Amino acid sequence: MKSEAIKSAPAACVGPQGAAASAVICPRSAAANLATGVAKSVTTSADKPQPRFERQGLALAVLFVGAFLAPLDYFIVNLALPSIHTGLNATDAQLQLVVSAYASAYAVLLITGGRLGDLFGRRRMFMTGMAAFVVASALCGFATSGHMLVIARIVQGIAAAVMAPQVLATIRAVVPLHQQTKVMSLYGFVFGLSSIVGQLGGGALITYHPFGLDWRIIFLINIPIGITAFLGTWKFVPENQPATRTGIDVKGVALLSAVLLLVIYPMTHGREAGWPAWTFVMFALAVPVFALFVTTEQRVERGGGHPLVDLQLFRNRAFALGLVLAFLFYCNSAFFLTYGIFLQTGLHWTPLASGMAIMPFAIGFVVGPLTSPAVVKRVGGHVLTLGFSMMTVGFTVTGWSATQSATPDLLFYCGLVCAGVGHGLLLPSIMRIVLLEVVPEKAGLASGVVSSTLQIGSAFGTAAISGAFFGAIGARATSGDYAHAFQISLAINAVLMFVCIGLSVLLVRHQQLALRRPAQPV
Repeated sequence: MKSEAIKSAPAACVGPQGAAASAVICPRSAAANLATGVAKSVTTSADKPQPRFERQGLALAVLFVGAFLAPLDYFIVNLALPSIHTGLNATDAQLQLVVSAYASAYAVLLITGGRLGDLFGRRRMFMTGMAAFVVASALCGFATSGHMLVIARIVQGIAAAVMAPQVLATIRAVVPLHQQTKVMSLYGFVFGLSSIVGQLGGGALITYHPFGLDWRIIFLINIPIGITAFLGTWKFVPENQPATRTGIDVKGVALLSAVLLLVIYPMTHGREAGWPAWTFVMFALAVPVFALFVTTEQRVERGGGHPLVDLQLFRNRAFALGLVLAFLFYCNSAFFLTYGIFLQTGLHWTPLASGMAIMPFAIGFVVGPLTSPAVVKRVGGHVLTLGFSMMTVGFTVTGWSATQSATPDLLFYCGLVCAGVGHGLLLPSIMRIVLLEVVPEKAGLASGVVSSTLQIGSAFGTAAISGAFFGAIGARATSGDYAHAFQISLAINAVLMFVCIGLSVLLVRHQQLALRRPAQPV
């Protein structure tokens, strides 16, 4: 993500300006980068130059604050739920919504947020999202009831959905191509760091509640951080100039948001509610609404308009296969839920001890991205195969060890480190490989699509794998029953990662074949 100025996609991949297929996908250059792991810059006169960072380190620092805050506020709130329950007299349903309302609003609007950056400027939308995030954090921190907190969390999720896609899109658009592996690795490091800070820092803030603010501090601390990032963005981050200034596809936004809501809401609430009939009705309704969305987008494109989602993206096999990998990869998010329940309910560990027990995985999650550039330089696109293999082995070892000892032993934690390093290698690599399939003008949309795919995978995996976990526990569960259920959940995760090994090999082969064929605009 940085170095020699890549002012455009290769001419062979980009048609004349105004053509429907122009500036959408450049499979050949992306294939070269995936297959070799080394980016090469190509410049043509046909393409519009992108803005560059004048002070790249400072610009990336403020962008990474946005990448840090969005996932942080998902992780950190889990540890605060007991305090919120006591402080606001919140019901169990409200406590669940405090978590899921943020996650749902965030996932539903990620694609729209990314597209807004393409149309109206990524710096502008990042600053808008950051400002709204600060205001929403203040509303959360000063909430006087459970209802008010839930509403503020929805606003916070919407703000995060506007802010977060601009980070990846800006990196894709303005960082020279041969440095993107390094910068995407830093992005993965920041994402992993947010999970550690969310688990440990959140617990520390709630335990010591500085200034007597109790649970409110986890939201109010966002205010000075967000204001600093807002001012830093204004000072150091360049604005992209959209090729065309058009209005937003309102009908597309409404239909896509409806589809994602119909899928994500029952996934996040179905298990707790016992999978009532309305969850399956929502799933069923998602199918015709999605068909209507696709038809609407095709009609807008044929009419010469600008659809919310450029459907030509999905004709690129590598892009589509990358999304499948992203979906399956994030299904393993159920691990965090089942691991916490196994430790706290099955083994009767304290929340602080449980938070410390995630450290081996989290350390690997942080180390993986830092080693990613060197690994990519050595193995190229096979970094995906390596990462999925490490997660398969790590989950298998930890799952086996969980039933062999009354408490987690050294082998148990070694498996977690292995899985964590694999996870850390995969997150930035999947993001980089998918975004390399898209020219900068579509980077916001692509960023939103891949981020939304990750969130949907997380919701689906959590619903399905946690369902298997709870189903295996039984009515009168012992510590051994919880260990067995945890082993089953990890076995499912390992099988999913094993499937991804095969898909990652197919992806690399597809990219290598693309290098041997004349590139065609898609």
